[in-house]
Amino acid sequence: MSAGALDGPAEPAGTGSPGVAAGAVAAGRTPALRRLALFRLPTVVTGVLVLLWFAAGAGLRPLMLPDEGRYVGVAWEMLRSGDWLTPTLDGLPYFHKPPLFYWITAASMSVFGAHEWAARAAPILGATLGTIALHGLARRWASERQARATLVALLAQPMFFLGAQFANLDMLVAGCITATIVLLADAALCVEHGRPARGVLAGAYVTAALGVLAKGLIGFVLPALAIGVWLLARGRGRGLVRLWWWPGAALFVVVVAPWFLAMQERFPGFLHYFFVVQHFQRFAGAGFNNVQPFWFYPAVLVLCCLPWTPWLLRGLRWPRKDLDGLGAIRLLMAVWIGVVVLFFSWPASKLVGYVLPAVPPLAFLLADAYVRAPATTGARRLWVFGAVLAMVPNLAVVAWLATHPLQSSRGLAMALREHRRAGEPVLMLEQYPFDLPFYAGLRAPVLVVDDWSSVEIDRHDNWRKELADAARLASPAARSVLLEPAELTSRLCAESSSWLLGAATLPARYPFLAAAEALRSDGGRTLWRVDARAPTELSALGCSGTPSAGSAGR
Repeated sequence: MSAGALDGPAEPAGTGSPGVAAGAVAAGRTPALRRLALFRLPTVVTGVLVLLWFAAGAGLRPLMLPDEGRYVGVAWEMLRSGDWLTPTLDGLPYFHKPPLFYWITAASMSVFGAHEWAARAAPILGATLGTIALHGLARRWASERQARATLVALLAQPMFFLGAQFANLDMLVAGCITATIVLLADAALCVEHGRPARGVLAGAYVTAALGVLAKGLIGFVLPALAIGVWLLARGRGRGLVRLWWWPGAALFVVVVAPWFLAMQERFPGFLHYFFVVQHFQRFAGAGFNNVQPFWFYPAVLVLCCLPWTPWLLRGLRWPRKDLDGLGAIRLLMAVWIGVVVLFFSWPASKLVGYVLPAVPPLAFLLADAYVRAPATTGARRLWVFGAVLAMVPNLAVVAWLATHPLQSSRGLAMALREHRRAGEPVLMLEQYPFDLPFYAGLRAPVLVVDDWSSVEIDRHDNWRKELADAARLASPAARSVLLEPAELTSRLCAESSSWLLGAATLPARYPFLAAAEALRSDGGRTLWRVDARAPTELSALGCSGTPSAGSAGR
């Protein structure tokens, strides 16, 4: 790749053609000084504004089940237990995912309190990281105008905005993947131009490590695939060797290895469960939820770009012979999208959030199409119209969910929090709403009553299987939170008063519930208070003798 491909004559920012980086050198700024420009006031202000945009309205709606409740619930347990190493679900070791999301969320709640907006800090930070990284790449190798247009296209994307406010791992890992690809591409281009790249490479290895701690192997597999295909497509295969840097690899290991080694030491079956079961078997298996056809993700991306359809069609067309200059960045974006879509289209199970890493490069291509178009009033109006039309669903969905909460246990949990006395046990009957311990502020695991000996548990990917899997890794003492139905009445008789949550139809199966106090019903579920001291409830439970002092007497 010739130096002139990207290092043409300096030109004013906003012209839409490559040369910004070269212009800086021509003006006497060294590569080190250009990298320090990341910390200039305008860049910091842009980062703060991006963060505020993604955080706008994040605390207006309750957590949604199952995902938000599950992951925030694990972070809540980490915070209240003080064990920041082992993620737990109802006191049982939970190793479906690594700990970065839980660490960020627990830290956020420890500082700001157990609120919804604090619980969504991880996806907000992930979205901000990815956005600022892409914006920086556009400024460095394209133009200020391209960078601004890319920023608008990404911030207005409904899927990206809503993903930034959804408390699961998808946006956090998408931000890490985006930053890693951007830094690796920047390092590769710097090496091609004979410029220092060690600082950028170090950043790439760190963000790749954070991606692994966010969601596993895809944190470095997807960036490696995208950059590898991109370099090979440009005939720059040697660039792969140049991106291998042993101090960076050592840095990667230092960031990633301690947690995995600590968990394997505590739980001897951890590595097999985490990598073999939760990575390879899930990727290759078809027995999980949300089975979708192969074309699902392309359709999702097209739907998200409907306001910008004209720019989408134009953005996929540019001179294919131009594999240097800005054409190299365009090719990177196209390869990036293709790798992500193909990778996640292969498994049968598909969730919308999986394809989030493909949204940043798509935003770049949309912006590039706008920048390459004739600078007419009509083009500007079409671009602004698309941006506004894309932003409207963002705020509309947040407002609607704030006034019409879906799949939440907040009302039941707040009732429990208000009326429950310290030490009174909480039991879940044939369900485990992940968000209830968070909203109720429970300081200890609850008892979950179900048929835990059933062979059907392992055949369905749901909360039962998650708890059963966790119990297999737990100590015998921890497994005691899973209760068989036959043990229920004896446990209730041993306490003065207990709290039960289950389907409103359960009194037909557990007749003693008919005599219990139904404190609140919501969404087909009821919260009961069972008082074993009351004669009618004592009789309904069939307790022999007088109940112990139980929780009320502690």
